[in-house]
Amino acid sequence: MKKSDHIQNGEKEMADIQNLTKLLADAREKGYAVGSFSARYTKLIRPIIQAAINTDSPVIVQLSEKEVIRHKVGIKEFADEFYRVAEELDPQIPLSLHLDHTKTPEVIKEALEAGFTSVMIDASEKDFDENTAITQRVMEMAKPYHATVEAELGKIGTTDFAETDTDEELYTNPEEAAEFCRLTGVDCLAVSVGTAHGVYTVRQPKVDYERLEAINRLTDTPLVLHGGSGVPSEMVVKAAQIPTGGVSKVNIATDIELAMLAVIGREGHMTEEELNACTAEQIEKSREAVRLLVEDKIRNYLLSENRA
Repeated sequence: MKKSDHIQNGEKEMADIQNLTKLLADAREKGYAVGSFSARYTKLIRPIIQAAINTDSPVIVQLSEKEVIRHKVGIKEFADEFYRVAEELDPQIPLSLHLDHTKTPEVIKEALEAGFTSVMIDASEKDFDENTAITQRVMEMAKPYHATVEAELGKIGTTDFAETDTDEELYTNPEEAAEFCRLTGVDCLAVSVGTAHGVYTVRQPKVDYERLEAINRLTDTPLVLHGGSGVPSEMVVKAAQIPTGGVSKVNIATDIELAMLAVIGREGHMTEEELNACTAEQIEKSREAVRLLVEDKIRNYLLSENRA
């Protein structure tokens, strides 16, 4: 299935597949967050979309550059399965296909060609000027595809290195965030306010709500909270309902894979090929576990139920 087969004026003719502009504007205005769920495997795309259908919620399905490498899943194959499932289920809810943390322009280009409706350029390890310049270039890359762009300012820590290469954390400066958004025109901004990628063990999650409020007062750009797995629901709800705008997109990755692995009876990580080699019963049960998890996140964590 080719992107050109389904796009007209920047949106797909089938289902309601779109970029992040409308999804996040509505979330920001109404005080909820849209879940951006990392399927990591093509077989977990379906339960994520089915959960959103069951709860009448907008949803974002995502894959990151490091997940492509770690789980050995192809970008085109992932996009093809997303569109196949969307065509089969024909959901009457807003859907988006997002490329998460990516540092390589060639990978971003491949995703855009494959039909991703949104991409993230992560140049947060660069200084402000270089991050700005790189983000501006990606904004130009995305324009012909009518795709939205997410960037990151500040450094979001990690516990498992599935998304980033360092556990260093640097909180986002509100004034810098406002200037960065003004210079780049980026569609949404991932901010570092206390959460981390991966499983929380010794260190516990926290959210700097005052920092979020300050950033939102200075820019209208929708904000993204990464490291959503393991963060207590009340923290995310409070972050989404901040009167100045809160967070509009929350990334959830680790919880999805853990739900699948618990059913399969594995620890660590699996490749796409290894999951495909599991029995039909294992795959079906793991899909059911993921569907139930996503439905719970939508209802009790993101408050996006009945928002489609």
